[in-house]
Amino acid sequence: MALAQNFGPQNLPVGSVVTSLNINAINQFNTNISSGGSFNWQDANVNLNNRYQLDTNSSIGLNLRDGYQDWSWSNPSGYGNKTPWKGIQSPGIGLSYFQKLDAGWSAGFAPTVDWVAENGVGTAGSATYGAIASAAKTYSKDLTIGLGTGVFRQVDKTRVFPFLLINWKINDKWTLNNPLPAGPSGGAGLELSYALANKWSIAGGAAYRSYRFRLSNSNYTPNGIGQNTFIPVFTRLSYSIDPSTNANLYLAANVGGRLSVTDVNGATPYNTNYQTGLAVAFSVTTRF
Repeated sequence: MALAQNFGPQNLPVGSVVTSLNINAINQFNTNISSGGSFNWQDANVNLNNRYQLDTNSSIGLNLRDGYQDWSWSNPSGYGNKTPWKGIQSPGIGLSYFQKLDAGWSAGFAPTVDWVAENGVGTAGSATYGAIASAAKTYSKDLTIGLGTGVFRQVDKTRVFPFLLINWKINDKWTLNNPLPAGPSGGAGLELSYALANKWSIAGGAAYRSYRFRLSNSNYTPNGIGQNTFIPVFTRLSYSIDPSTNANLYLAANVGGRLSVTDVNGATPYNTNYQTGLAVAFSVTTRF
């Protein structure tokens, strides 16, 4: 749900429905762990969004999503040569409401729930839930600025984070905006993009991401909590296939990475940094 990129109800006919589909594939290449060993992971996820225009000033939305990460490890010596986790599933659902206010202001509210867990866990004890609230002001057709706050219970830990909302068309070529939707894993980040000729654009940006997930009962730390935290610094090459479909290729360096495992008693048997991880991603978004 691209809350960070939708500052309020769109200028659509009352009663209209806009549906968008976003498909992503990500690969982080083999990355060395400070405590010993290495890992790599692949992620595939899909997001289906529906937005209904209630009236000229308000709209509601429904987001359905699912994702899967597959992790491979080589000699993780800091964890007794055991594999910290393997496959991670992340189905979720979200709602959103946007309202135009006076003097160019708009507000949004988006509650969500995801079930993020290692294979075999199911929904019990794996829920990440909370909401994002935002307010933004449109100063001109080229500039909207706002603030948002996310409050989420990430499996067993509550996180509160503020973030900046911005959509600034600096000129015909340059735009500063938010590249990612804000959600349980972090805020929306910042991205500076440049419009090239013939439907192409290029951009660079960064964001903060932190994922927490329930581990399975068969894990080396049964029913524990896994966590992966990093800052993706990326460049993006995009092509507009048609007015409603975009394809994006990302190259990223995931810096400041940290992996951890927490057991049911709150102890941390595994807690280590990892070196900068190189990643590539491909994304397609279409609206219909």
